Amino acid sequence: MLENREGQRVPEVIVPVQENGQWSTVNTRELFAGKTIIVFSLPGAYTPTCSSAHVPRFNELAPVFRALGVDEIVCVSVNDTFVMNAWKQDQHAEHIRFLPDGNGEFTRGMGMLVDKAKVGFGPRSWRYSMLVRDGVIEKMFIEPERDGDPFEVSDADTMLRYLDANAKPPADIVMFTKAGCSFCARAKAFLNDRGVDFVEVPASPRMLRAVAGVQRTPQIFIDGKLIGGAEDLERVYGR
Repeated sequence: MLENREGQRVPEVIVPVQENGQWSTVNTRELFAGKTIIVFSLPGAYTPTCSSAHVPRFNELAPVFRALGVDEIVCVSVNDTFVMNAWKQDQHAEHIRFLPDGNGEFTRGMGMLVDKAKVGFGPRSWRYSMLVRDGVIEKMFIEPERDGDPFEVSDADTMLRYLDANAKPPADIVMFTKAGCSFCARAKAFLNDRGVDFVEVPASPRMLRAVAGVQRTPQIFIDGKLIGGAEDLERVYGR
């Protein structure tokens, strides 16, 4: 049975890390002291759910968490510092600190070290997230104990709802573009000037016909709804 440790202090361990070719250490007591930190821990770097959902969403919502008083977001995994550094770069997770728990000491201290030998992982972390204020665990979301890798409650949106039930996540914006399109440049500049994140997808005529029924660019989707081109975007957001 995995223990909910709300009200307890996080384990104090010394974690070796390598940054910019230099070895140093992170003391978790110092890391958490005087700060509000979200921690999410997962079975392993580069694994499917961790890479496709867990890390990306925490990175996307980082500005919202900061506005709610969160100082830092920390991803913990029982992997070495080289793996965690490479994974952070691969994920473009600039808003998250990747903490390598290579020896499993932090995870063991949390009571979350589990045996993943059946899938060749050895000892790894169970998936969970927690809100820590000045080193004390305020809230934990622990995935249900069953076979496989459940991912139901340790996600970023659940943590956001805990912090503020009325908080509104940023819109999901995808812009289909093509090279040399002046209206695409106009739409991108419009969003960049307002600090609005979006995903740009270079599109072929066939792709545009398939997703939007037209070949003009840009074609912009907000939260799954096609709104149109640059002028339509400006009407939605207001000049």
